Amino acid sequence: MIIALTNDDGIQAPGLRAMYAALIQAGHTVHCIAPVTEQSAVGHAVTLAMPLRVKEFKEHGFTGRGVYGTPVDCVKLGLTCLMDVKPDVVVSGINAGANVGPDILYSGTVSAATEGAHMGFPAIAVSYDNFRPGDLSDHATFAADLIGNMPWKSLPPRCVINLNFPSCPMPDAKGLRVCPQTSAVWKDWYDHRKDPRGSDYWWLNGVIPPETVAGGTDRALLTEGYITLTPLRFEFTDDAALQALSVLNTDNQ
Repeated sequence: MIIALTNDDGIQAPGLRAMYAALIQAGHTVHCIAPVTEQSAVGHAVTLAMPLRVKEFKEHGFTGRGVYGTPVDCVKLGLTCLMDVKPDVVVSGINAGANVGPDILYSGTVSAATEGAHMGFPAIAVSYDNFRPGDLSDHATFAADLIGNMPWKSLPPRCVINLNFPSCPMPDAKGLRVCPQTSAVWKDWYDHRKDPRGSDYWWLNGVIPPETVAGGTDRALLTEGYITLTPLRFEFTDDAALQALSVLNTDNQ
């Protein structure tokens, strides 16, 4: 297949490099177009007020193009201008840190895959439940095999596959579970600190309270040691509220 590969950790991130190597090893043609700098938690941001510039990367068997922009910029620019062929699949990751439950609203990794899906291409986001991952080559090999065998044509339009690995070596993972995302949300707080010059600053911290996570959802299963796969669709209409608010409809004719 022809793969468009991106991420939000930056083009030099070890997770992306592992994914690139695994996809090449699997026989795919990979066009890597990823942010030059880390873009974690930028969501679906698009650069509008500045031009986008591109830097070539060629090193140790890796070839890619870095974009001075967001993950969504990379997908939009890559698929419309930088690639001379259409991809069969858009792959985003492997991200350092899980993207489950509420994370999908913030994640540049998931947003890059979402943009690919909205442009009409099969798309998958891949993440690892640790912010300091080690060797992810086995995880990347598993993901590449899954990508090659995914029943893409049977999925509905604009579906995004969200794949997350538990924080353990692949032989220790309990297996793969197709599951829904958790509806639990982050409980956030800010650490208030002083810099060396005495000025105030705040550092975001937070946790998804374990007691709010329903069993059988992505966050719960990932914590238990399972690889999780959740199909996502970005249809935000609240049908129940739509029905309740229909009483506000007017007709002035």
